[in-house]
Order: sequence, then C-alpha cells, then structure tokens
Amino acid sequence: MRPIYQLTEEISFPKSELAREDGLLAFGGDLKLERLLLAYSNGIFPWYNPGEEILWWCPRQRFIIRPSKIHISKSMKKFMKHHKVQVQINRDFADTMHRCRLKREHEKDGTWIGDDMEAAYGLLHKIGYAMSIDAFVDDELAGGLYGVVIGKCFFGESMFSESVNGSKLALIYLAQILEDNDFLMIDCQFHTDHLESMGGEYVEWEEYKGMLREGIKW
Repeated sequence: MRPIYQLTEEISFPKSELAREDGLLAFGGDLKLERLLLAYSNGIFPWYNPGEEILWWCPRQRFIIRPSKIHISKSMKKFMKHHKVQVQINRDFADTMHRCRLKREHEKDGTWIGDDMEAAYGLLHKIGYAMSIDAFVDDELAGGLYGVVIGKCFFGESMFSESVNGSKLALIYLAQILEDNDFLMIDCQFHTDHLESMGGEYVEWEEYKGMLREGIKW
C-alpha cells in the first residue's frame, strides 16, 4: 500500500499520482487560501471529520459531469414546465454552505463541513474562487449547492434540498450556466447514484488531468 504523506507549513503537495487506490494522498497542513487553490488546481481536495486532522484526497478515477451532458429526466422536464423555477447565483454563499452542513449533520455518516471549512471557503468566495447557486420553486427556496471555481473548471462540494427536486434543479441550471461560459467540467470527486442519474461519468486520470490543464491553463 502506498504511504500517506504528511504535509508541513510549506505550501506544497506530493504528486497527485502518488495517491492510494482509495484516493487518500496526504494529511496535515491547513486550509489557507494558497494551499486550497494549489490543491484544487491539481485535482486534490480536503475531506475529513470536523475536529480531526485534515485529510487530502485525489482519486485517480474521477467522477465528473460535462456541462453539456447534464441529464434532465422526463419527469423533471414536466416538473419544470408546471412550476415557476428561478435560480440565484451567490444569493448568500455562507447560508448555502451552512444549509449543506445542516443537511449532512442529520445523515447517517454526518458532515465533513466544520467551522474551519465554512471560514476557509467563505474566504475563497470573497476573492472569487467559490460560488453558490440556489433554486427557487414557486418563489420558495428549494435547494442549492456550492463549489470552487478555477478557470473553466467547477469543483462541486456539497448540495442541499429543502423541498423535492431542489438540489437537482440547482445542478441543472448550474450546468447550463457553465456550458454557456465554456466550462469543461463539474468535478463531482466521488460517485453517487444521484449524480450518475444526472449525467455523471467516470474518467481516467490522464483525461481528467488534461481537462485540468486546459481549464486552468497550467
């Protein structure tokens, strides 16, 4: 089994290709803006339990959604036709992220979104490297999501629903907005059945790295 690398105060990471089969690459370090931007630019992201050591992941087989290939089911098209649907970008980034946290806290596996992550991603948002999108159905907040934006790549972090189809609508409109702006991918990081039903697909590391290189202009 490959080793797990320990980070120091230096803003650097081991090569992404050195991650273990489960995607775990390193531990330690911090959530400074410079480290987060370097991580995402190389396909690395933090994911750990609040209060524990930071773990850094880089799955070599990535699950992504190409914005142009977002899947809208017949039932969803019917839903959108019969309801007033609106979206807002960056309505209230902190609120959207916190709603994602609250939803996860009530799930079996709990949440990875702690106070430190809320603070760090809030700063990313303030300098233009993170965004949120919220969907409203018949003028009521239905759901939303947030993620990191670097170049033409969107790195999805979490989503929430307050009512039926809430997070799905946010993802559909996000994909359409990203497609209109020539984004290459929504990096979903890990597979879920929900994301697969929305058009998610696995890509091998070399293709993913090529998309990063093109989207971020290494």
